Amino acid sequence: MYTHEPYDLVVVGAGHAGNEAAAAAANLGSRVLLVTMNMGVIGQMSCNPAMGGVAKGQIVREIDALGGYSGIVSDRSMVQFRMLNRSKGPAMWSPRTQNDRALFASEWRRMLEQTPNVHFLQDNVTRIVIENGAVSGIETGLGVVVPCRAVVLTSGTFMNGIMHIGERHIGGGRAGEKASHGITEQLVQLGFEAGRMKTGTPPRVDGRSIDYSQLEEQLGDENPGKFSYLPTAASTRIQLSCWITYTNAEVHDTLRTGFDRSPMFNGRIRGLGPRYCPSIEDKIDRFADKERHQIFVEPEGWDTVETYINGFSTSLPEEVQVAALRKLPGFAHARLFRPGYAVEYDYFPPTQLKHTLETKLVDGLYFAGQINGTTGYEEAACQGLMAGINAHLKLAKKDPFVLRRDEAYIGVLIDDLITKGTEEPYRMFTSRAEFRLLLRQDNADIRLTERSHALGLASDERMRRVKKAPLCEGAHWPITGRRREP
Repeated sequence: MYTHEPYDLVVVGAGHAGNEAAAAAANLGSRVLLVTMNMGVIGQMSCNPAMGGVAKGQIVREIDALGGYSGIVSDRSMVQFRMLNRSKGPAMWSPRTQNDRALFASEWRRMLEQTPNVHFLQDNVTRIVIENGAVSGIETGLGVVVPCRAVVLTSGTFMNGIMHIGERHIGGGRAGEKASHGITEQLVQLGFEAGRMKTGTPPRVDGRSIDYSQLEEQLGDENPGKFSYLPTAASTRIQLSCWITYTNAEVHDTLRTGFDRSPMFNGRIRGLGPRYCPSIEDKIDRFADKERHQIFVEPEGWDTVETYINGFSTSLPEEVQVAALRKLPGFAHARLFRPGYAVEYDYFPPTQLKHTLETKLVDGLYFAGQINGTTGYEEAACQGLMAGINAHLKLAKKDPFVLRRDEAYIGVLIDDLITKGTEEPYRMFTSRAEFRLLLRQDNADIRLTERSHALGLASDERMRRVKKAPLCEGAHWPITGRRREP
């Protein structure tokens, strides 16, 4: 067995949570090893190629104010920007970008590779090395032991993952990628409680086979904004349009022909799926009185015809998916690039964590992302950021960093998870935040940059920029209460 050089922190998984954890800890001064099963899909958008949206856009702005990378990566890879809910009050305004899937991932990798304290290893972590109740390293599938003082586990949908398409079920956490085994079994033996959850993804369609003349066009904002408060350049190319179509009785009837072969209805899937993002078969079963459901047709990027059919998530047999899709207006000749599928995976109820996201049972072990029962890139990314910050602070023997519910949506999310737990994939909504009138997307820098600067993540220049920025009449500093001079 080969013993690798030691690190302060090992981050397991290079999705949205793992990337933010690695970047945060490294920028604070920790020596970080980011371990992923596939270096080719760092920062992969496994599902929808978009960031932000209602409440989620607020989280991306908060991540950016705290020194995270998600906002910058989103700005540099956007193909469309929209500020949602402009007809409502400012607290409900929510920025959203449609992104180039490939560019988003490559930009994440580029930024991580330019972060000096982040190192990489392609391998599968099969065991956490624990001595006297504390983390002392990790062991990989290739027999490599990496000594470290802390681990952030961001396993996504890969731990004992099973993908379902009709009667077929395939081991894996994402199309074309194998599942991870070993860690769940080890942690359960140590006394952790584990469970199963489910999520899904829709089919991807060849955009050349869609008749867009039958669809409603959805343009981006005339004067597009961006996520990051830094003067980072967003894409200057002409925005791509998204499109809208609707299901109908024929679509519903065609989908019902496959219900007896659906893993959702025949009991093969044990995990609970996201209530607020149900599969198309779940929608027409639960809402049988609805004559139609809205479907968003979204481009995957500048240089591809692959198209994401948002709202048509399904695990029905492939032939049923194709037949039903071709009943949609504009999709009579639709060709699939790949079918939709459901994925079932292990998670650990988050009541087993402290507010720092460190586990209560093992010192130096942190969980972030879907392992905690959440769904969504933004929810995962903010957990990774907070876990990375707190892992570094603990190693440096400094006080933990915890955000209150009145300080950030991130504080609401983590407090909800730790104190209430979740039995279904947790998604952030503005309604979850009792201080939502204060926690707007446009004041995240004012609320959080001072906290980030005190940690050492926000630079002096960033702090000066926030102090100089114009405020609405009557605005105050969030901490001192002193009015800021114009």
